[in-house]
Amino acid sequence: MSGEPTKVVLIGTYELGRQPFGIASAAAWLRREGALVTCLDLAVEPWRDEVVMGVDLVAFHLPMHTATRLAVPLAARIMTLNAEAHLCFFGLYAPMNERYLRGLGAGTILGGEFEAGLAALVARLREGAAPNPMLAPAVSLAKQSFLVPDRSGLPQLSRYAYLDQGDGRRRIVGYTEASRGCKHLCRHCPVVPVYGGIFRVVQTEVVLEDVAQQVAAGARHITFGDPDFFNGPGHAVRIVEALHQRFPVLTYDVTIKIEHLLKHARFIPTLRDTGCVLITTAVEAVDETILAIFDKRHTRADFTRAVTLCQEVGIALNPTFVTFTPWTNLDGYLDLLAVIEELELVENVAPVQYAIRLLIPEGSRLLELDQVRRLVGEFDEPALCYPWAHPDPRVDDLYQAVRETVRRAGAEGKDRVAIFKQVRALARLAAGETARSSGPAAGATREPVSSHVHVSAVSHRRSPIPRLSEAWYC
Repeated sequence: MSGEPTKVVLIGTYELGRQPFGIASAAAWLRREGALVTCLDLAVEPWRDEVVMGVDLVAFHLPMHTATRLAVPLAARIMTLNAEAHLCFFGLYAPMNERYLRGLGAGTILGGEFEAGLAALVARLREGAAPNPMLAPAVSLAKQSFLVPDRSGLPQLSRYAYLDQGDGRRRIVGYTEASRGCKHLCRHCPVVPVYGGIFRVVQTEVVLEDVAQQVAAGARHITFGDPDFFNGPGHAVRIVEALHQRFPVLTYDVTIKIEHLLKHARFIPTLRDTGCVLITTAVEAVDETILAIFDKRHTRADFTRAVTLCQEVGIALNPTFVTFTPWTNLDGYLDLLAVIEELELVENVAPVQYAIRLLIPEGSRLLELDQVRRLVGEFDEPALCYPWAHPDPRVDDLYQAVRETVRRAGAEGKDRVAIFKQVRALARLAAGETARSSGPAAGATREPVSSHVHVSAVSHRRSPIPRLSEAWYC
């Protein structure tokens, strides 16, 4: 094979309905190396055996837990179809699950800033050298100059998730990243085991050109997939101001933590004025004890202030939660639902958020806590997490009931208000008068939300609430 172009297949399995930045970025780097690259996104394309026949490298992109679990059963099939192919896994979840993936036949594992590692791997394969997994770290956090992602060969944007503007109109959505990693160390976050408090920016000109090519392909809305868009607020604001000047009607959404929404509140009007219509924020809980365990660095009252801030500015807030944890009791679950209703966020919250159960992956900072180590079982490799059971079986029963209700109601096309009422009825039935009279969850409060901060009258507006057609989850 020495000197011949390396034949590569880059495979994605799922990324929340987005056209994958990671595959497009990898494709640009590998094509620059002279590789013959085929991209396959199984989220919207069928599997085809012939794609991996006779190729030199098969590389799976693993940006999330679901994507990893979907990739695992394909590894054995690929090794049967093409035993000579070098198998690689890259992306956030690859190094966290290195031991398990090696057992599936992986020759190379790359996380963090993976592009240079992939390019080096292709160069070695082209020269006929046996790749040595010890030559490159599983995780690289080296600063790099990005290339404009090469999206040729990926399905059209119209086949991915869209933006529902809340008034019956839809927008085709593109996806890009202005930064990777995060400077925060939230204990439950999967970014932390890989980046450890470091974040890396994608050069401004690369982001702008990536968006431009997606606009040319039909995108009228852009999702920024940064773990936190305000890790580098100056970088972020420069990008959106430049984008708005170039594409005045383009809208976008971002993810920003509560702490940053409050700290950098002066930039929120700028986001609105440059086309931001939706901000996703990982609230996780309103129980102060759970927030402290997660090391979220915000409080229940901070959440309320962030809601008010976004309502006053006119940007829809999309809060996400970890609704079921070992520290969530039945009364605490009802308390969360009450807060969502009182803050008038029922239409904002994707129903799947009522059924999110704490996932503890390999390397999670939660495992630093004695109380967590005592409650988890042995690592479950097929599930890619440490299993846990709630000390109150009624909570786990409620989780199962809510998950099934949300799944079924979504399939039936029920609206968010109807699903919320069903979930609340299930929680009330599970809790009964005994649980409600036993007091709130540790750290929670039954005080009305307005006792913490006045909810502005603008919260009563009924403007359309934009939402993405595929909701965030892990």
